[in-house]
Amino acid sequence: MRLPVQLQPGESVVLTVHRHWFFLVAPLTLSLMVMLVPPLILLTIVGRTDAPRLVDVIVVVLSLAYLVAFGMRAYFVWYAWMNDVWVITNQRLVDGQKRHWFHEEVSTADLMHVQDVALDRHGVLATLLKFGDLRVQTAAEVEEFILRKIPRPQDVLAILDRTRDTARRDASPLL
Repeated sequence: MRLPVQLQPGESVVLTVHRHWFFLVAPLTLSLMVMLVPPLILLTIVGRTDAPRLVDVIVVVLSLAYLVAFGMRAYFVWYAWMNDVWVITNQRLVDGQKRHWFHEEVSTADLMHVQDVALDRHGVLATLLKFGDLRVQTAAEVEEFILRKIPRPQDVLAILDRTRDTARRDASPLL
């Protein structure tokens, strides 16, 4: 997997986190239903009416164009999910997001600047599927990182705390 930033010397990836799989599957399923149902209905009437052959050709072409358009939409749903990533390294927290080919946002914060981390989990679905948000307060330029709808946020919180503590201990040899 391509990281949103280049690693610095001595830096290694501890954890890479995407949004929970539900936030990929749900929009893709909806896109698939919206993509397939209208063309299937239209294509069932092709050849069954007394309409000229040209009408059948137009219906098929429009159905294909519709499928391509919603196929592209489904691709960009996947693309945005795949490229919305949080990376915890042994030195920093990285938030990278690409919604499409021509849009990219990347924010980083040294783990030394992480001040507070809070876990938010609300609702039955979040509890059953075990996803939630982590709010990371920093002393960096970007004051708050929000890892939205990530799987097992309590595990990510534990890893982030442990990695931050290690980074602080390594930076202060007197401790």
